Amino acid sequence: MKAEKNLKSIIYQSILEGIFSDEYKPNQILNEKELVEKYGCSKSPVRDALITLCNEGILRSIPRYGYEVIRLTRETVEQVLQYRLILESGALRLSYQKITKDQIEELKRVDVLCNKSEDGIFNHWDSNEEFHLKLLSLSGNHYAVQELKRSMDLLKRAYAQFYWDKWDNALVPSDMKCHKEIIACLENKDIEGAISCLATDLQDFGI
Repeated sequence: MKAEKNLKSIIYQSILEGIFSDEYKPNQILNEKELVEKYGCSKSPVRDALITLCNEGILRSIPRYGYEVIRLTRETVEQVLQYRLILESGALRLSYQKITKDQIEELKRVDVLCNKSEDGIFNHWDSNEEFHLKLLSLSGNHYAVQELKRSMDLLKRAYAQFYWDKWDNALVPSDMKCHKEIIACLENKDIEGAISCLATDLQDFGI
């Protein structure tokens, strides 16, 4: 049972990465039988992985046909970015007075990673995600951090959908330019400045 559960996780992650890397395109139909053959396993872990992806809004089950990769709309992305601004700015208002020097230094460390364009687009995305998750975690609200992670995963899919054939590693750090300003504002306990920089940072998602 444990081995099957682990196999389900492997298949889930593989399909997800396939969506991120444009192997599986928006509106493409994934066939359960083909996936069973691909992974050389029984139907159960494949079906469990597909059902989980459906529950997360990544795939849509079409009875007797297959599983469709859901196409994200610009309206959905705009709504997620608006939600992120509400979530992240609200958490900062609760926590900015208590942020320590060590926490500021940790944000600076992650910001350095965000600006290493030679590491590639996915490492760049992961570093940006780590920065925002650490920023939110300063509030001590673990549920909010989980919700932000879900939002970031959706936006990663949107990046893959809208920009896969346009990404240029030389331009990777361009959406990170507000991180230093956010950190500087937090060092000075300037919450309005930090939120203003955060809003600009999110607007730079740019689809």
